[in-house]
Amino acid sequence: MDSVRSPEWPVAPLGGVAANSAAARYGSPTGPQPAASAPPPHRPPATGVAAVPRPAPAAAPPIPVKVLIAGGFGVGKTTTVGAISEIAPLTTEAEMTSAGIGVDDPGVRSAKTTTTVAMDFGCVTIDRSLKLYLFGTPGQARFGFMWDDLARGALGALVVVDSARLDDCYPAIDFFERAGLPFVVGVNAFDGRLAHDLDAIRWALAVGDHVPLVQFDARDRLSVRDALLVVLDRALDRATREKRSSTVPAVRPVSREGFDPFHEKGWS
Repeated sequence: MDSVRSPEWPVAPLGGVAANSAAARYGSPTGPQPAASAPPPHRPPATGVAAVPRPAPAAAPPIPVKVLIAGGFGVGKTTTVGAISEIAPLTTEAEMTSAGIGVDDPGVRSAKTTTTVAMDFGCVTIDRSLKLYLFGTPGQARFGFMWDDLARGALGALVVVDSARLDDCYPAIDFFERAGLPFVVGVNAFDGRLAHDLDAIRWALAVGDHVPLVQFDARDRLSVRDALLVVLDRALDRATREKRSSTVPAVRPVSREGFDPFHEKGWS
C-alpha cells in the first residue's frame, strides 16, 4: 500500500533532515556540537557551624557619687559648681531685694546681687569608672532645713570658706561633724589672696589635723578639681578604715579567773 504524504511539506532528500522536523522549522547550529560537561560532584554540607564573632561587651557605666558643696552665704558655692560642671549647671538664683538687708550680707568685697534659694546642681566625670554629682547647698540659716535632705546619700562634702568671714562657716562645719560625713575645708582665695594663712584659719575654725584644709580658686576649673579630689581621697580613706574595722571580730577581754572585768565594772 502506498504511503500518504502531505502535499504542503516538501520531500526531504535521502539522508537529509526532514522538512517538518524541529531542527528544520526552528533552526539548529551547524557544525560539531560540544560534548556536554559532566555535573559537579555532590558535596555534603559542612556539619560544623561557622563561628559568629561576638560583639564586644559594653563598658560599665561610671559609678555615681554624690558630693555636697556647702558653706556660708556668699562664699562661692554656686561659682564652684559652675566652674567644673560638664553640663549647664542647674541654679536656683533669685534677685536679692531690700527685704534681705541686714539678713543676707554677702560682705563688703562682694558684688553679689543674687542668692541661691534651693540648691545648685552639676556633674563632672572623673574617669570611666567615676562620676561626681555636685549639690550646692543654700548658705542662709533659714534654708538649713534642706541640708538633711541634700546630705542624704552623699559620700563627702567640700565646705567652702571665705577667709575674711570665717564666722559664717561655723554652722556648716558643725553640721558635718555632727552628721559624721567626711568633709574638706576649701578656703576660697578671693582676688587671689587670703586674709589669713591656713594655720591660722585651722585654729580659728577649730578643726583637727585629720580634716584636710586646702586653698583653691572657685573660678578656676583645675583648682576646683584638685579640691574635689581631696574630698574623694578623704572619703575613700574613711571607707577603707571602716571596712577594716568591720572585718576584725570584736573580742571581749576576759581575765584568767573567768569573769569579765568590763561587765563587773558596769561598762558592758
